[in-house]
Amino acid sequence: MLVDKAYEGDEMRAKVVEKGFIPIVPPRSHRKELWEYDKERYKQRNEIERYFLRLKRFRRIFTRYDKLDSVFSGFIFFAMIIDTLI
Repeated sequence: MLVDKAYEGDEMRAKVVEKGFIPIVPPRSHRKELWEYDKERYKQRNEIERYFLRLKRFRRIFTRYDKLDSVFSGFIFFAMIIDTLI
């Protein structure tokens, strides 16, 4: 599970492990005990965040005008198609 560096605390890492995932998060610089993590997979987190920012260019997604989940998810799929075509 890709986790942001802000959530690298012991409690959050324990919850991720409890759910059956492997936390992929670098330790903060003030940590005394450092751990290994997959650096290449952690770089993918940036790609995911940039993709969500591109989707939020659509005002309808950003402000969530739609009340029904089915309509909202339909517009998300529409925005994903438009983003792919552009």
